[in-house]
Amino acid sequence: MNANSDLPIRKPEWLKIKLPKGDNYLNIKGILENNNLHTICSSGKCPNMGECWNAGTATFMILGDICTRSCKFCATTTGKPLPVDENEPDNIALSVKHLKLKHVVIMSVDRDDLSDGGAAIWAETVRRIHHSMFKTLWN
Repeated sequence: MNANSDLPIRKPEWLKIKLPKGDNYLNIKGILENNNLHTICSSGKCPNMGECWNAGTATFMILGDICTRSCKFCATTTGKPLPVDENEPDNIALSVKHLKLKHVVIMSVDRDDLSDGGAAIWAETVRRIHHSMFKTLWN
């Protein structure tokens, strides 16, 4: 409340976040949900998610959405991760192809519970994306 009146203080427009909406946003959200995929945008509770997704941009997060570390700057859930989804590399590649992406950004949670830290899934994801994006050039 404002000390000089009973009216609440309004936030300036530049501080307000617009709710996500639009065709691109809904398209990306649907693809992620249908393929059981994650993004740092949603897991990290990014306030710019609606703007980015509407522009056709999303950062894929592999190896689940539960991190084994608890970084103070990150909003991703910390705990014991679920088993690795062996279909994730294919699902990411199919999503990349469906979205007709020219550039792909991938990141992951930390997986200290895995002997290789998730390196095998990283490598397979990159191979599958590369194959889906460039196989028509080689055929």
